[in-house]
Amino acid sequence: MTTSVSAADPIPRLGVGRHATTFALVLILACQLMIILDATIVTIALPTISGSLHFSPTNLSWVQNIYSLAFGGLLLLGARAGDLLGRRRVFVAGITVFTLASFLGGLAVSAEWLLAARAAQGIGAAIAAPSTLALLTSSFPEGPQRLRAIGLYSAVSSGGASVGLVLGGILTDWVSWRWSLFINIPIGVAIILLAPRFLPETERRQGHFDLAGAVTSTLGMSSVVYGLVRAASDGWSDTVTLVAFVLGAALLAAFVRTERRAEHPITPLRLFADRERSASYVARLLLVGGMFGMFFFLTQYLQGVRDYSPVKAGFAFLPMTVGLFAMVRIVPRLVPRLGGRRLMIVGTAVALTSMAFLSRLSSTSQYFPHIVVPMVFLGLGIGIVFIPLTTASLAGVEPRDAGAASGLVNVTQQVGGALGLGILVTLFGTASRHAAGHPVGASPLAVQHHTLAEAIATAFTGSTVFLALTLAVIVIAIRSKRTEAVGA
Repeated sequence: MTTSVSAADPIPRLGVGRHATTFALVLILACQLMIILDATIVTIALPTISGSLHFSPTNLSWVQNIYSLAFGGLLLLGARAGDLLGRRRVFVAGITVFTLASFLGGLAVSAEWLLAARAAQGIGAAIAAPSTLALLTSSFPEGPQRLRAIGLYSAVSSGGASVGLVLGGILTDWVSWRWSLFINIPIGVAIILLAPRFLPETERRQGHFDLAGAVTSTLGMSSVVYGLVRAASDGWSDTVTLVAFVLGAALLAAFVRTERRAEHPITPLRLFADRERSASYVARLLLVGGMFGMFFFLTQYLQGVRDYSPVKAGFAFLPMTVGLFAMVRIVPRLVPRLGGRRLMIVGTAVALTSMAFLSRLSSTSQYFPHIVVPMVFLGLGIGIVFIPLTTASLAGVEPRDAGAASGLVNVTQQVGGALGLGILVTLFGTASRHAAGHPVGASPLAVQHHTLAEAIATAFTGSTVFLALTLAVIVIAIRSKRTEAVGA
C-alpha cells in the first residue's frame, strides 16, 4: 500500500486494490443512503407514530423539523470538524452518534423521547454527511473511476427519498414504525467496523471551531419554528409563542454579530454580498419550504382521508419521484442549450401550477386524476429547477469559500424545509379550528375526513404561495449569464 499527496490534491489517497476501492464506495453510498432515507422513511409512519406516542396534529411536525434543524444548523460545523480533525475520524464519529440515536428512537415510549432521539440523529448526520463526498474524491483518482463513483453518489442522493417513502410504508405496515429507525442499526454498525479498513484518513489541521455561530443559528431557527408551531395550536397572542419569536430574533441577531467578528466564521457573510447568489439561497429556501410541507401533508391526506395503508401511501409517491429522477438525468444536457435561468423559470412554473391543483383537494378527490397527475408534473418541475438553482448558488464563488458555499446550499435546504413546514402547520392548525360546514347528515368519520381534507388543502395553498414567491425571486433577482456558464 502507498500513500500519495500532491499540491493540487492535498487529501492523501490510498493506493488500494480494486476490491478495496469497491468496498470504500459501498460504505460511502451506504452512509449517504442512510442519511437521505432518514429524511423520508419516517414520513409515511407519521400517522402511526401520532397514535402510538400521542402527538397532537401540529406537534407531529416536530418529528421532521427537529431532525432538519439539527442537521442543517450543525452541518457547516461538521464540515469544519472534518477539515481539522480528519475526515474519516469525524465520519465514523457521526455514524456512531446517528446509529445510537436510531436505536434509542426505536425504543421511544413518549413523544419527548422520540424527539430527543431525532435531534441526536440530526446531529450525527451533520457530523457525518460533509465527509462523504470528500472521502469519495480521496478514494478515487480523477478520471473515469471518480466520475462513475460520483454518478452513483448522485443517483443514491436523488433516489434515496423515494426508497425511503416505500420502505417506510413496508416496515410500518408489515412490522412496526419502530423499524423505520431500527433499520439504521445494522447499516451503521457495518460502516463503523469497516470504515477504518477501507477509507483513507486525512491529516489534522490547525484551526478554530465557530461553535458560537453554530449554536446561535441552530437555536435561533429552532425558536422561530417553535413559535410557528405553537401559534398553530395556541394562537398568535399566546405568551409562549411571542417569547419564542423574540428569543429567536435575538439569537439570530447574535449569530450575525458572531459571524462578523469570528476569525473562522461558520458562514462567511461575504457569500451574501452577491445579489444573485443571495437570491438563489432565498429561492431554494422557499422552494424546499413548499415541497417539504407537501410530503408531510399529502401523507396525512392519503392515510387519514383516503384510508390508504402505509405501504400503499408509500407507493403512491412513486410517480412523482420517477419524474424527478428522470429530469435530474436530463437537465445537465439541457442547461448549455437553454440556459439555467430559463430552465429555473419553466421548472418553477410547472411545479407552481401542479401545487395549485393539489390545493383543490377535497375529501372526495380520487388518486387518479386529482393526485397522481399533479404529482407527476410536480416531480418534473422540481427536477428541472434544482440543478440550475444549485449552480447559481455556486457561480462566482472564490476558491477559499467553495466549501462554505456548498455547505450553505445544504443548510438552506434543511432550514427551508423546517421553516416552511412550521408555517404550513400554522395554516393547517388555523384551518382545522375554522373548518367550513360539513355535508348534512354526514357520519362523524365523514365529518373528520372533511375537516382534515379542508385543512390540508389550506396547507397546500400555502405551498403554492411558497412556489409563487420562488418564481418571483428567480425572475426578478437572477439575471446574469454566470449560471449558464457554470452549468455548461
